Amino acid sequence: MIDSYSFGRIVVDRKTYTRDIMILPGRVLDAWWRKEGHRVEAEDLREAFAERLETLIIGTGYYGFMRVPVETMEWARSKGVRLLVAKTAEACKAYNSVSRSSRAAAALHLTC
Repeated sequence: MIDSYSFGRIVVDRKTYTRDIMILPGRVLDAWWRKEGHRVEAEDLREAFAERLETLIIGTGYYGFMRVPVETMEWARSKGVRLLVAKTAEACKAYNSVSRSSRAAAALHLTC
């Protein structure tokens, strides 16, 4: 459960993170990094797709500067995964709601 989020800081299950993270069923990957910092490619989501998800939520940053190309969205859909893309504050709310009833993960950019 995401307890709180603010620019550059997120609290998940009472633990604070200050780098981008990926929340997977049962664990958090600290310091999630992408091949290109502000662009999410399919290979950047490899750990999430190994989890047989129903839903993947991508937080694009406080201001929404990170981009998810159409090719990445199509790739997720081809795997049968529902993909939600939003600014990180909205993505956190969506994750807390969706993860209660769906096998979900979140890939969250914490700054810009």
